[in-house]
Amino acid sequence: MKAFAVTTVIHAAPETIWAILTDGAAWTSWNPTVEKVDGAIAPGGSLRVFTKLSPGRLFPVKVAVFDPPRRMVWTGGMPLGLFKGVRTYTLTPGDGGVEFAMREEFSGLMAPLITKSIPDLQPAFDEFAASLKRRAEVGPA
Repeated sequence: MKAFAVTTVIHAAPETIWAILTDGAAWTSWNPTVEKVDGAIAPGGSLRVFTKLSPGRLFPVKVAVFDPPRRMVWTGGMPLGLFKGVRTYTLTPGDGGVEFAMREEFSGLMAPLITKSIPDLQPAFDEFAASLKRRAEVGPA
């Protein structure tokens, strides 16, 4: 199974971070890894995510778990479980701030073949977390 993950501590309220994460229309104002997010980041929502790593290509995902302001899970892939991508966003409050974690795992019968063509997403994950941290720590827009 191929996976990518990042964690960082953000000095902002979980509700502030959650509001930024769930405002897909504003992602391009703070997130340099994304070209566009279409759709509602809400329970059961369907999204079309366009990334700069794959210009012009859309990634359709569903919001499978929506537990504000703690956890959100997006899923996408092929029918019959042939290939599946699961991205999990987690906010864990602590004494030193909120730990933000993002993880994406790829699985399914076709995963060994398909994941060979997936580029190294770690730099984009690192940039996403750093950009979210910068945006959340400056306060409301």
